Amino acid sequence: MKVRTRFAPSPTGYMHIGNLRTALYAWLFARKNGGDFLLRLEDTDRNRLVEEAGNVIYRTLEDTGLTYDEGPDVGGDYGPYVQSERKEIYGKYAEMLVEKGAAYYCFCTKERLDALREQAAAEGKVFKYDKHCLHLSKEEVAARIAAGEEYVIRQNIPLEGESSYEDAVYGTITVPMSDMEDNILLKSDGWPTYNLANVIDDHLMEITHVIRGIEYLSSTPKYNLLYDAFGWDRPTYIHLPPVMKDKQKKLSKRNGDASYEDLIKKGYLKEAIINYIALLGWNPGGERELFSLEELAQVFSLEGLSKSSAIFDTEKLTWMNGEYIRSLSLADFMERAKPYFDEAITRPMDMERLAALIQPRLETLSQIGEKVSFFNEMPAYDLALYTHKKMKTTAENSVEILHSAREALAQVEEFTNANLYETLLAVAEKAEVKSGRVLWPVRIAITGTAVTPGGATEIAELLGKEETLARLDYSIEKLHKELA
Repeated sequence: MKVRTRFAPSPTGYMHIGNLRTALYAWLFARKNGGDFLLRLEDTDRNRLVEEAGNVIYRTLEDTGLTYDEGPDVGGDYGPYVQSERKEIYGKYAEMLVEKGAAYYCFCTKERLDALREQAAAEGKVFKYDKHCLHLSKEEVAARIAAGEEYVIRQNIPLEGESSYEDAVYGTITVPMSDMEDNILLKSDGWPTYNLANVIDDHLMEITHVIRGIEYLSSTPKYNLLYDAFGWDRPTYIHLPPVMKDKQKKLSKRNGDASYEDLIKKGYLKEAIINYIALLGWNPGGERELFSLEELAQVFSLEGLSKSSAIFDTEKLTWMNGEYIRSLSLADFMERAKPYFDEAITRPMDMERLAALIQPRLETLSQIGEKVSFFNEMPAYDLALYTHKKMKTTAENSVEILHSAREALAQVEEFTNANLYETLLAVAEKAEVKSGRVLWPVRIAITGTAVTPGGATEIAELLGKEETLARLDYSIEKLHKELA
């Protein structure tokens, strides 16, 4: 039997990390086993739909390389792949369940249900529908429908016994029938609930392995009762542990936690994001942590999935992202970093040389702005920056050095890093000091910051002769004024 997995998100907003991990695992499992990966949009909860959310899903899957073999925008033999286009299908199967005694029509009003809830609350009990409409005759049901009464179709859960199934991660899951309620399968407006739609669609689309979040672990027995009622084979279930912000809280957009697109905007690379979330709840074995998407597909296995919650570690993601940035070719790095450079740099500059300097020093692309802002204009800075214990420099002993450095640099015709470095070494030799006593003050004097993407002479080359000398003049004057 050919493996067929699906990713079935609701288009209700952004693509959060847990959702993307589910899609990734379903994709990896299908690719590892030579199967098909499907995209299905579950949009039957009409009140929660967000305009353009479907496009966010398409865009994210395309951007991350999680190509699907069938889906709303690529077609396939098992469509439609949008649940709102399958409404009539659900109604037909809901009526079949009624005929089989696995479901029934319910005409209970909101007022009656509210009263039952209030009574349960007053008695300290959990509300559970009381099967009030279960034994209505076919004739009475037909008459009430003909009279225009609103109704829903509820699942008929047995009062006794248990429902069990095997989950590939959590093992045997058993839920007493008494813990389950006769949930609504088909709402009064004709739209199905998830309880019905996911079963119908997974069967008709021949899904063999259902990979989804742990929140469905305890409700799956209800779905299995529907499979059994139809006489259908159950799929293999693979429920995934949650992705947590910490030991108590799940990741949540409401709490300011990042979605996939948020992480991209923060300067994380898609490859690093995918690599990192693959390891949230799955262990490939061994010490290796960096994998391409293709390599993940080769080594992915259900045996590596964990039962424990996975905590989203931003520091770990940031470290991994830095590794990915450093592994890029210079041309690839420049292409990806271009929007950040375009925003950060407002003066003409050798961007290739700047990119080569800064690439090894980045963990996220969004750090580019803060690391290169001094190129645009000389920032205000504190004279304390001149103090460096290892270099044995202070603001006081830097004044004369900067005068000498300025005079020497003014004589350099070819303002290249090599020439500038040789010139400043000569200044140090003449002053009978170590090179750091010259290079550190010059760096501070022309950048106004202690952390730069390169040394003093590399920065000077990028700034050019005129700007470098102008900044040295500014800093020398600043030193004289503030030390006077």
